[in-house]
Amino acid sequence: MDKALRSLVDWYAKVGVDVPDLAPSVPPRKKRRTLTPPAPAAAKPTRPKPQEDLPLPNSDIIAKAAKTLDELRAAMQTFDAGTLSDGARQAVFARGNPEADLMVIGEAPGRDEDIQGKPFIGQSGQLLDHMLAAIGLGKENFYVTNLVNWRPPKNRNPKPEEIEMCRPFLDRHVELAKPKVILLVGGVSMTALTGMTGIMKNHGQWQDIEIGGGTLPALPLYHPAFLLRQPALKKDAWRDLLSLRAKLETL
Repeated sequence: MDKALRSLVDWYAKVGVDVPDLAPSVPPRKKRRTLTPPAPAAAKPTRPKPQEDLPLPNSDIIAKAAKTLDELRAAMQTFDAGTLSDGARQAVFARGNPEADLMVIGEAPGRDEDIQGKPFIGQSGQLLDHMLAAIGLGKENFYVTNLVNWRPPKNRNPKPEEIEMCRPFLDRHVELAKPKVILLVGGVSMTALTGMTGIMKNHGQWQDIEIGGGTLPALPLYHPAFLLRQPALKKDAWRDLLSLRAKLETL
């Protein structure tokens, strides 16, 4: 009931006028609140996708600029090889006699090589030295390097793009050292430099490879680490080594 009307009825009652009972006052109904629809939830920011491998730096220009083996070594020590150099202690360059007729090209450094900065110095390297010594080759008779010069993470095989990045360094290395014969140690090196796959069927077969601006005879050989796990194959490796010695004797 309206407040003014209630006041008037109460006054009549006080002065003795009979008034009917009135219904209790009903509080006015509250206006219904208009609910504002909730604002749409802000879209969750999308996480950026993992960064793709960035384009590898141009090793070709850097390698060609080296005029000597010492300059090439120094250039590689300061070269940013991406995830390879990020996870490695140093670039592993070479060991042996750079004036030797025989150049041995392995796959990639392992833990021991990464620590000492020289290729093939671990257990498999010791076996390689013994194998070459068995055909009359001392450490002054060969020069050893790798296809890839930084230790891959967790000793995995190098990726094709990593091999491609390191190839100019290898080409320049061969060009400056001027070997006459190449020994390809392991299936990764064989495939990268000959295009053939399957070291089991292609070991011991001489190939002419384009490297260092020229063509050189190259012999694929089982990797010593593989021979340590498969000693029964050492007899095959021995025949391949005899073929290597015969080739060197013709020079």
